[in-house]
Amino acid sequence: MRSDSVKKGAEKAPHRSLFKAMGMTDEEIERPLIGIVSAKSEIVPGHKHLDTIVEAVRTGVLMSGGTPIVFPAIGVCDGISMGHIGMKYSLVTRELVADSVEAMALGHGFDALVMVPNCDKVVPGMLMAAARVNIPTVFVSGGPMLSIKHKGVDYDLSLMFEAVGSFKAGNMTQEELTECENAACPTCGSCSGMYTANSMNCLSEAIGMALPGNGTIPAVYAERERLAKTAGMRVMEMLERDIKPRDIMNQKTFMNALAVDMALGCSTNSMLHLPAIAHEAGVDLSLDLANEVSARTPNLCKLAPAGPYHMQDLQAAGGVHAVMRELASRGLVDTSNITVTGKTLEENLKGVKILDRTIIRPIDNPYSTYGGIAVLKGNVAQEGCVVKKSAVSPEMLVHSGPCRVFDSEDEAIEAIYGGKIVKGDVVVIRYEGPKGGPGMREMLAPTSAIVGMGLDSDVALITDGRFSGATRGAAIGHISPEAALGGNIGLLREGDILEIDMVKGAINARLTDEEFAKRRETHKILEPKIRTGVLARYAKLVTSASKGAVLSAD
Repeated sequence: MRSDSVKKGAEKAPHRSLFKAMGMTDEEIERPLIGIVSAKSEIVPGHKHLDTIVEAVRTGVLMSGGTPIVFPAIGVCDGISMGHIGMKYSLVTRELVADSVEAMALGHGFDALVMVPNCDKVVPGMLMAAARVNIPTVFVSGGPMLSIKHKGVDYDLSLMFEAVGSFKAGNMTQEELTECENAACPTCGSCSGMYTANSMNCLSEAIGMALPGNGTIPAVYAERERLAKTAGMRVMEMLERDIKPRDIMNQKTFMNALAVDMALGCSTNSMLHLPAIAHEAGVDLSLDLANEVSARTPNLCKLAPAGPYHMQDLQAAGGVHAVMRELASRGLVDTSNITVTGKTLEENLKGVKILDRTIIRPIDNPYSTYGGIAVLKGNVAQEGCVVKKSAVSPEMLVHSGPCRVFDSEDEAIEAIYGGKIVKGDVVVIRYEGPKGGPGMREMLAPTSAIVGMGLDSDVALITDGRFSGATRGAAIGHISPEAALGGNIGLLREGDILEIDMVKGAINARLTDEEFAKRRETHKILEPKIRTGVLARYAKLVTSASKGAVLSAD
């Protein structure tokens, strides 16, 4: 056992004495030591209940003859950190989570791990750590919160952000806003639509690192606790069979994840996280692959914010594995790979059915014949940018208009709420990338403001920062190279005409290369305002990385 390095032989007597200081018996020390990585905290709705999930995992490990040992991971709530300096710290926590899990797992000689994440950066951070550490590992998330009907409307967090825009526009009273506030987030769990957290929990299934149901079983269902107990038992089986994350996470499974991403219409942030996770697993996953997969993968689901359904609806319809079964029927996913069930995906899919074809469309009657995410390229985004195409209204798939240029999210929001943005405009928010922010803020507030002001079918937004998984409308983010690294988005000026064609995958300003070059001669790149602490370290790493959006601490 790996843990023999901290418990076997006379020379490890001091180590054993420290285990015994924590109340462990000789019998417990002799068994496999299973680390349970818990993101439990009292500041994140998706983490509030994780002690219950962890206790269920402990039970499963004990039932199968292991010794469970819990240690923590941090997590920032993207919703609470949105719209102020806190959002600069969200993406960087992915690296902090990965680093801390690696340090704890290797520092203490664990034999295997069960990861208990939830929410946006914790799931990819733990997946990165799993690939990096490469000891038997199973994922079981805390699950999504429920969405409930209030006055006939299915409420969720994205609707809450949009309600602020409606209130600012004078279309909603304070009393109505408070009603929304009290109804939008009715239970613990990750926010109820196909936002980043739920996207990554679903993709954990698609990669094969989580059991069926991980992405969709609601946080408050007893079925979630049963899943956690099963995860505790399965990790012991993986340990016995020596099945490691890199045996599961390979080129085939990441291509499967991209196909499921397209079919579900996941968050654009998946295009940040999947390449970073793949990098840790030794797999090259470029943005160019996204369009290749999108071209052949139909969009089968429209969950909030792209449509009216939520995660409990997807679970009732058969879940992620039902979507994968439908894709497998046309050879769009590879079913030969081993998964954390101890079986191949082909074996996992036996007997799986779609239970509601209004939630999961049949493959011959999809919402669209192409996937839910698109990567655009052009003279404004030479290395690419990402849009949640499934959440864009048809009339905005092709759009051109004058640029309204802002050097921060805050400036843009002030202009939107001040009535300075009109139909046809293209809002450009720059210097919000990984280095320029620094931290690459996620911007649900400006997109929600556009929706709340009734302009979502008339105004496009582009940024070198990120747009939330809860975003709908023509919001195009992750533009690379970012302004702070000399990207052409930093050279745009007020009134420049920007042309967006999501059908052809293009985004271009009506400027020649010569005009861009001339502007570059006199252009001064804005330096990040925060120069100390974790953000300064992150900005430095981004500068030295070839692609900041896929930053991974080696």
